[in-house]
Amino acid sequence: MSRVALVTGGSRGIGRAIALRLAGDGMSVAVNYSSNQAAADEVVDLITSRGGKALAVRANVGRPEDVEAMFSSIKGELGPVEVLVNNAGITRDDLLLRMDLEAWDDVIETNLRSVYLCSKAALRAMVRARWGRVISISSVSGTSGNPGQTNYAASKAGMIGFTMSLAKEVASRSITANVVAPGFIETDLTADLDDSVKELVLPSIAMGRFGTSDEIASLVSYLASDDASYITGQTIAVDGGISI
Repeated sequence: MSRVALVTGGSRGIGRAIALRLAGDGMSVAVNYSSNQAAADEVVDLITSRGGKALAVRANVGRPEDVEAMFSSIKGELGPVEVLVNNAGITRDDLLLRMDLEAWDDVIETNLRSVYLCSKAALRAMVRARWGRVISISSVSGTSGNPGQTNYAASKAGMIGFTMSLAKEVASRSITANVVAPGFIETDLTADLDDSVKELVLPSIAMGRFGTSDEIASLVSYLASDDASYITGQTIAVDGGISI
């Protein structure tokens, strides 16, 4: 039986790699995007060209009405969501003394409010089925902080507390909730970093390199599987040792 997965922010970077990996695992995948339809359609085309089933669905996952419409569309096209990957995220970096309220609210809405909205929407079907996976993509910024990212770090730390509480609420229904906390991963965002910044960061990474999106996707694939049925409420760092 093919399970149905939803990857928020699934058109690029880590989300793209996760969507492709879950499709490779035999899941039908809903690829959520907020603005870049071409990128989402490309992911869907890659999945369908390999014999998989996928759907691109536009939604601002920080808005209740968008989330409700998105889940309705996915249910109609693919079936109820059984594996939810909360990956959508943005940054609006600035020192707190210079950070305006809009920068704070935008990040909290997209990164954290979305986790509340999407998880709540997905849980209805998961509870009925007595099976489900909620996997949220946090960051080492959420466990150790980072200057200039009070909003981002707060949103990512919030995911962790949310997930631990949720795990306790739904464990009796064979639903697991876990967090993956990536370190510096090679994506469009890190590609724009100055070489000087990379030179400062690399010595703090025990493995001496940035990670790849596929390395994040591999862990998500495992957590989404039946093999991970006894793992819940955990935050697992994939960071090359930067946090040790």
